[in-house]
Amino acid sequence: MFLSGHTRRAFLGTLAAAPGIVQPNPNDIRIESVSISEEGYRYRTPYKFGGVEVDRVTLLNVRVRVRNRAGRSVEGFGSMPLGNVWSFPSRTMPYDKTLGAMRELAHRVTTITASCREYGHPVELGVLLEPAWLKAAAEVSRELALDAPIPKLCTLVTASAFDAALHDAYGKLHGRSVWQCYGREHLRDDLGRFLGAEFRGKRLDEFMLRNPVPRIQVYHSVGAADPLEAKDLKQRIDDGLPETLPQWIEHNGLTHFKIKLNGDDGQWDRERILGVDRIAGEVLPQRGVSRWFYSLDFNERCPNVGYLIEVLRKVREKSRRGFEMIQYVEQPTARDLNADRRNVMHEAARLRPVVIDESLTDLESLALAREMGYTGAALKACKGQTQAVLMAAAAQVWKMFLCVQDLTCPGAALIHSAALAAHVPGAGTLEANAREYVPAANEAWVARFPGLFRIRDGTMATSEIAGPGLGAVAPVRVV
Repeated sequence: MFLSGHTRRAFLGTLAAAPGIVQPNPNDIRIESVSISEEGYRYRTPYKFGGVEVDRVTLLNVRVRVRNRAGRSVEGFGSMPLGNVWSFPSRTMPYDKTLGAMRELAHRVTTITASCREYGHPVELGVLLEPAWLKAAAEVSRELALDAPIPKLCTLVTASAFDAALHDAYGKLHGRSVWQCYGREHLRDDLGRFLGAEFRGKRLDEFMLRNPVPRIQVYHSVGAADPLEAKDLKQRIDDGLPETLPQWIEHNGLTHFKIKLNGDDGQWDRERILGVDRIAGEVLPQRGVSRWFYSLDFNERCPNVGYLIEVLRKVREKSRRGFEMIQYVEQPTARDLNADRRNVMHEAARLRPVVIDESLTDLESLALAREMGYTGAALKACKGQTQAVLMAAAAQVWKMFLCVQDLTCPGAALIHSAALAAHVPGAGTLEANAREYVPAANEAWVARFPGLFRIRDGTMATSEIAGPGLGAVAPVRVV
């Protein structure tokens, strides 16, 4: 099935209305073909966040062949977990129902993306295609009679591997990292075209590093059900990997810890933070480490901002050191910011930076979060490379704190996430928890990127991913 005449005319209208599109860029690409496949893995141990446990992952792999105006073509690759529990949470629909909706949407996105015959830069094509992807999500929601429509966040996650493959192909076609392809030579329009008048005159490449920082710090996730120490073990896994926090610290040389919290029991959340802090305070000084960091993630389950403030104050009362080690707090309350505009973060953010995460789906949501007192933004490759780079630029213009998170991303998805963290100025850290919960999905990649997948000093070697495209796979022959 190809695009209807109306949808195709909408594509052309969008491009025609865009500034500068009347001057074709010889570096532009056009999509020739799209194919998808899946990989499924079971977790070695469940990962609990947001009040639920996840024990499996389905990876969506996308290959996109593109061609430039001179007729040269190359294939790009993108991969991302179909993270339905995070992007499409539901109390009424089972796991397989929401995952099935994402799978069906992925097939619609395949058709839509393959049917686009316009030339452009990957950022232009990503912005162009998103409305059609969102329309497809609405259609799938109706046709499957879902209890709730597929959220925009879920659509972005589903489409992110397609967007990644476009950026990957573009870089490979030009024989360089795609992070070196966001300047005037390749993307002629400034940010005003994509983000509005406030950003006119600013170029995307001003807010990106051409080359990755050589190493970034790894945030280790402490799931809400993870045993902290030996006495907490209910059943041993005995697979050769660490099973307690002290073991993980020794194994990876960790210094950064993401603490998953429940948001419905202030005492439990406080004691969980203090428990992690106690163990870190015992183990890390013995390794010669005097400073370490925590991020707190309530997965939007706090009933209100007052809950967060009370937890932070109680932690500060019990452990001044533990409080000082908190680098930032991820979105503590519900993702629908418009549902309670009075639930602002100004007071909480004076204690510690508070970053928008689940709510961040476009510039409008970032602006609203900023207005409501959020002082930072969590960037995620799983929302699409196009959105990630645009939101990174906007957040820097607005002087916001930036961090990069993953979606238990293994393999190529982890490489993509790591590249994002290594190319956004000031980010410098990455949550990378696939090695904890689904290491089997990393096995095929370890030998090719050993410094990225084997964490020895609490960091990963992002210098390994400076190759063409997104750096996840070996360059494909250009024809």
